[in-house]
Amino acid sequence: MFDGRRLRTLTVVDNYTRECLAIEVGQSLKGEHVLEALTRITAMRGHPATIKVDNGSEFISKAMDRWAYEHGVELDFSRPGTPTDNAKVESFNGRFRQECLNAHWFLSLADAQSKIDDWRTYYNEVRPHSALQWMTPAEFARQARESASPELAGYHAARGGPWSRASQSGSCRWRPCWCSAGSRVERTTRRADWRPP
Repeated sequence: MFDGRRLRTLTVVDNYTRECLAIEVGQSLKGEHVLEALTRITAMRGHPATIKVDNGSEFISKAMDRWAYEHGVELDFSRPGTPTDNAKVESFNGRFRQECLNAHWFLSLADAQSKIDDWRTYYNEVRPHSALQWMTPAEFARQARESASPELAGYHAARGGPWSRASQSGSCRWRPCWCSAGSRVERTTRRADWRPP
């Protein structure tokens, strides 16, 4: 909460590297906010082949559908009431809530965005991840880019950006894939002195 009001966040997480590409904060998040965030991200990273989303109204808008169609991006919707369909981002959101949202008292949306951006930097660049062989998401992404095959590099150059690997049914396929989900946030503690270690 900020100023006694709820805030919402949009989290965008790379499915392979576990990098948090963005966390957008707002009193409400509509489809146009999602598209603005995706436009900023794709300007730096290129368009993914797939974006896994939940069934929130911000993801099922006609504008989102049109954006995905125009950029050749598949929207992969999780089944309603099935958080295991998007387990990586649900796990991320749990860590985000525990390590950041529950650790701060936000004075305003700008204050919330600033503290959340600090935590996102900490998460990507300092905090090791057990599923990444105890590397940070940034280290893992760097190592993966350096070890990419020439064919993979050519594929991603043609798509205009970096890549990630998605696993389905026990096999791995190389393709860009992001997980993304909106989450309603409610404060439960009042610690204003938290700083990333």
